[in-house]
Amino acid sequence: MQNKEKRVLVGMSGGIDSSAVCIMLQEQGYEVVGVTMRTWDVPSHFSRPGQELPDEILEARELAERLGIEHHIADVREEFRKVIVQYFIDEYLNGRTPNPCVMCNPLFKERILCEWADRTGCARVATGHYCRLEDRNGHRYIVAGEDMTKDQSYFLWKLPQEILRRMIFPLGGMTKASVREYLARKGFEAKARGGESMEICFIEKDYRTFLKEHCPDIDTRIGEGWFVDSKGLKIGRHKGFPYYTIGQRKGLEIAVGHPLYVLKINPAKNTVMLGEAGQLNTRYMLVEDINTPNLEELLACPRLSVRIRYRSKPLPCEAIRLEDGRILVRFAEEATAIAPGQSAVFYDGNLLLGGGFIASQQGIKKTAAENEEKFQSYLSDKRD
Repeated sequence: MQNKEKRVLVGMSGGIDSSAVCIMLQEQGYEVVGVTMRTWDVPSHFSRPGQELPDEILEARELAERLGIEHHIADVREEFRKVIVQYFIDEYLNGRTPNPCVMCNPLFKERILCEWADRTGCARVATGHYCRLEDRNGHRYIVAGEDMTKDQSYFLWKLPQEILRRMIFPLGGMTKASVREYLARKGFEAKARGGESMEICFIEKDYRTFLKEHCPDIDTRIGEGWFVDSKGLKIGRHKGFPYYTIGQRKGLEIAVGHPLYVLKINPAKNTVMLGEAGQLNTRYMLVEDINTPNLEELLACPRLSVRIRYRSKPLPCEAIRLEDGRILVRFAEEATAIAPGQSAVFYDGNLLLGGGFIASQQGIKKTAAENEEKFQSYLSDKRD
């Protein structure tokens, strides 16, 4: 009779990290079951002519056979296209910068892993994410990985408690280098020397090329528009607002004698505002769609910080809740290139307290001024 508590489903990508997870869990006495998702086929995933399955599936299957573990293939390409790829496209068409990995984890990969865990009689689900878990006050929290150069906690803020309570992250206390060394010691030298996966799994080149391929009418639906300055004056033509992101400097194809950066995008007017680097700086940010185990704990945190991009450093900040449910963030020092659609992820040291999506910053100065007194009162209470 199977011991469900000792059966763990591993999301196997065929790469370094998930391979190490399978071996580690076997050594810890777990009965490992592997599932590899076929989400999106790109040419680079097929190394031989006439190959029917992508390389990552073949590599995962080979590892499973070598370890003697049960392995399944989940063909979820159609659902992935409808849920994740369509979200990615829609966000750009709405003038926002999408976070596909943030959406993929709760809405897709971890959800499907839990479904397969139920189907195969596994109590736990494990992945190769570089992060850790901590239980406190009746909630389960994500903690940043030991290797901060590989920490992936930023992408997981939307995971609900019911999924987190089933998760195992065996690599959270390791560095990438130590994972490679571990694989080599276990006789998987070739795997240990493997390369890294793409940051966005379904895009091989530039996202603009991807948009054109999957929205062939994008240039007729949207078309060219105007670059404007911070006063709204037209200064040149652009190719269409979806092809630009906040903070972008390269590829603007406009010359004024000094560097220009994308400051704002207005999809309704198909305008892209350009300006100097300093105009991207701000002390405030609006965040919406908050997910947190305890909002009051987040707001009251005396050493709150926030990451506004995956590779960005945590920025010390303070936050208050607005009547409409959004959070108004005040940075200790100016932040730059606040991009609506990206994730704002809040931490207390390495402990992830919650996150949300960066909202439209329209009217941010007025909102900040109207709430300054509330900020001062709230912060005074927090210090007391």
